[in-house]
Amino acid sequence: MNIAIIGAGIGGLCAAIALQRGGHRVTVYEQAQGFMRVGADINLTPNAVRALDGLGVGAAVRAPAARPTHRISRMWDSGEETSRLAMGDTAEQQYGAPQLTIHRADLLAALAAAFPVEQVRFAKRCESITQDDTGATVTFVDGSRAQADLVIGADGIHSAVRTAMFGAEQPRFTGVVAYRAVVPAAQVAHVPDLQAFTKWWGPHPHSQIVTFPLNRGRDIFIFATTAQDSWHLESWTTRACVSELQSAYAAFHPDAVALLDACDEVLKTALYERDPLPSWTQGRLTLLGDACHPMMPFMAQGAGQAIEDAVVLSRALSLPGLEVGAALQAYEAARLGRTSQIQVGSRGNQWLKGAGSADWVYGYDAWNVALG
Repeated sequence: MNIAIIGAGIGGLCAAIALQRGGHRVTVYEQAQGFMRVGADINLTPNAVRALDGLGVGAAVRAPAARPTHRISRMWDSGEETSRLAMGDTAEQQYGAPQLTIHRADLLAALAAAFPVEQVRFAKRCESITQDDTGATVTFVDGSRAQADLVIGADGIHSAVRTAMFGAEQPRFTGVVAYRAVVPAAQVAHVPDLQAFTKWWGPHPHSQIVTFPLNRGRDIFIFATTAQDSWHLESWTTRACVSELQSAYAAFHPDAVALLDACDEVLKTALYERDPLPSWTQGRLTLLGDACHPMMPFMAQGAGQAIEDAVVLSRALSLPGLEVGAALQAYEAARLGRTSQIQVGSRGNQWLKGAGSADWVYGYDAWNVALG
């Protein structure tokens, strides 16, 4: 098939790689002028890494990444550990892949290197889409058009493809903001479990601090959330005041405060979400990733679910004897329940606060899950 993917983010590029390997002609349309080094750092849990391994990019992703030793939950005030899961080699033995923590730009670079750049059209913002029984036509803001047998919306929480399918609808501000910062590991070497993924559970579900290693352990990434109705800006690059970050968590345990005290620069963004959709497909249009299931970051599954979507979609479109519509329904049937459960669970923010199993999330194998 001739397939158009709208959005050259993580899910879009994963889908492009998988579908091209399946013999389809794939073109990716991206509204940005080019690949830029912006965005947050990403926690790739074993389910996501195993999916990336199947795409042939596992080695490239591992090269710049860190490999957390554990996933730890600690209480914000006492520092008490409420759960500790061994990751690293233990996760690889149990789930077939480790946990990796990586900058979004490094992950995108690994994906972009696996897909021909001449098949990515930059500066193409989708304006509208029409379709009939034979295909779909995408019209871009610059007046150009593209025709395809299938259009995949991988264009994020503000998806133009989603709007074309279901009408205009705005994502909902959660009342929560997130701070992001990076500090050199050597500067906070006295903090225990520095090379682990650690979640400090705050006094309220919206209040937390998450830390994990980056750049093969040389840096520590800090991600903190708190309620703040007055800030609505959704941004990858907006700077905030360091003292604002530090004062918001001043009552946290000294180990957490020590990490914040080491920050000299911080970014801030508002967090938005949508409710689970009852369907992702309409004729020859379908969605993946944040375009259909944007979620809160509290289970660290946003990127992972987009990667899983891409793999399962490519497999569904390779099922023998199925028309496009039936293949898309098989994809949706395999994915909608899982992503909806993770959306709701992320909103509730209780997962792995105490002892429990991560198997249903980390043990998922997108390459072998049943279809049809």
